[in-house]
Amino acid sequence: MIPEDIVAVSKRASCLHDKVEVESAIDSLAKRIDASLAGKNLLVLCVMNGGLIFCGKLVNRLGLLLQLDYLHASRYGGGTFGTNLQWKVYPQKQLSGRAILIVDDILDEGATLESIVAYCKSQGAKEVFTAVLVNKIHQRKVSSIEADFIGLEVADHYLYGYGMDYKGYLRNAPGIFAVDDADL
Repeated sequence: MIPEDIVAVSKRASCLHDKVEVESAIDSLAKRIDASLAGKNLLVLCVMNGGLIFCGKLVNRLGLLLQLDYLHASRYGGGTFGTNLQWKVYPQKQLSGRAILIVDDILDEGATLESIVAYCKSQGAKEVFTAVLVNKIHQRKVSSIEADFIGLEVADHYLYGYGMDYKGYLRNAPGIFAVDDADL
């Protein structure tokens, strides 16, 4: 895609949650996480690339003692639909005996988050919690996993903004946007 095509896609998209709504949801989410996970030896794992913006905003709001690491696992590979999970980078910090908070942009079908949770448990994590900015509501879930902490719930649209992308672009959009069906 060329930049002009991306601009055209963004002009046809619909804003589902503006910046003020998203930031308010992150504030609320941070308060719930602080209250629920206080006193734990917490390791926050950011799921790259989608979780980057949300994770950065979230950890700055947390009052918990924590360490931060990341992993890179993806099913999309720059496209608009998921395939097999590809692990690109595993966490570098020791997971054994730790309370883990996995932070990702979206819970869509659930396969990626389920695989990451399973990996953390296989590495001896004491507890594994999950936080997503967006939980997408639909009947296409391939996993029964549910996020422990959810910022916003949205209907079944292809989304971008706050870390979610459209063909590698628009992660930095100031809100949560639904791509027009004609652009899928």
